[in-house]
Amino acid sequence: MADTSSATAEFPAAAPSGATGALVLADGSVVWGRGIGARGAIVGEVCFNTSITGYQEILTDPSYAGQIITFTFPHVGNVGANPEDSETTTPAARGLILRAEITHPSNWRAAQHLDAWLKSHNLVGIAGVDTRRLTRLIRDSGAPTGVICNAETGDGANDIPGAAADFAGDLAFPGLLETAKSWPGLEGMDLAKEVTCRQTYDWDETLWALRDGYGAQTAPQRHVVAMDFGAKHNILRCLADAGCKVTVVPATASAEDVLRHKPDGIFLSNGPGDPAATGEYAVPVIRQLIKFGVPMFGICLGHQLLSLALGAGTKKMHLGHRGANHPVKDLATGQVEITSQNHGFVVDEATLPDGVEVSHVSLFDGSLEGIRCSDGRPVFSVQYHPEASPGPQDSHYLFGRFMEMIDRD
Repeated sequence: MADTSSATAEFPAAAPSGATGALVLADGSVVWGRGIGARGAIVGEVCFNTSITGYQEILTDPSYAGQIITFTFPHVGNVGANPEDSETTTPAARGLILRAEITHPSNWRAAQHLDAWLKSHNLVGIAGVDTRRLTRLIRDSGAPTGVICNAETGDGANDIPGAAADFAGDLAFPGLLETAKSWPGLEGMDLAKEVTCRQTYDWDETLWALRDGYGAQTAPQRHVVAMDFGAKHNILRCLADAGCKVTVVPATASAEDVLRHKPDGIFLSNGPGDPAATGEYAVPVIRQLIKFGVPMFGICLGHQLLSLALGAGTKKMHLGHRGANHPVKDLATGQVEITSQNHGFVVDEATLPDGVEVSHVSLFDGSLEGIRCSDGRPVFSVQYHPEASPGPQDSHYLFGRFMEMIDRD
């Protein structure tokens, strides 16, 4: 079916035969498809991810809050879904867009069909979309605001009317367009408060191993406090696996909240939204923590917040980086690592203050991918996700670098 013909400023006169879902963009364009997952409609920023594995980890990454993910890999669903591969308890992504129908699972770890998993988490999606064309549109014009709707009844009937008449209730076409037009977008939006933990807790689960599953850290040598701006579980596992007792505190924790745990190191997690918005409450805390000289490591949003605290600025990217195949160069060693990334904002290199230098750069577009303090302060951060969930393990060394920094202190 895959009819992705679109009309600007007006809707197509008729839905293609078999259409039970649609993507409605803020400019009035309509992309038709077949509904998958939960029935309903949801608005968000439409982005694309180029990973070929790890769709469950991607959908449960809190950094995707506010976003609808277009998967460029055409076959999604072949490993099913299971309780072990989720990166958070409740998915933060708004929905998903696929090229092909969900593939039937054929993996020994599969516990559930992906479509059933989507329904259980109330995630809306559409399939049968020309994702290559949609990706080119995003690449050329930037990530648009859109609404995806699934009007599938479950009995095979086509709920989308043949003309631009209203749906029943919240699936009315004029309402979808108005929702897309009125959504404010991610710039200026603080989403960390939506995905952070509500209270402090301890984490001791370590990395997954074949036949053994996840382990537990029973003899930690260091204590790390992780500020949760939307932390992925596997990042916390990497810290525990590196020999740490991990105490997780909410994004809104004060410097006193962090320091009362007497940490050997402080970790600033990944997360969604505009770092300048989250920084209104997080940056003063991080700036105060830096003064105490406790080794600090930031990832993704944590990297951006750390940069703001050090005096740099951030800006919205035209496209952002999302995928598990991004080459990054470590300027200290000259080595190139293939990284997993998910961010739509970036630290502006031109705003780095004295005493802070670039440590990593993207080989895709030359953008800043990491910083470190060159004035002796034990502080560094990277823009990408070194925990490899999903993605390659080239960047696991960063956790070891953090441990070395703690042990030297």
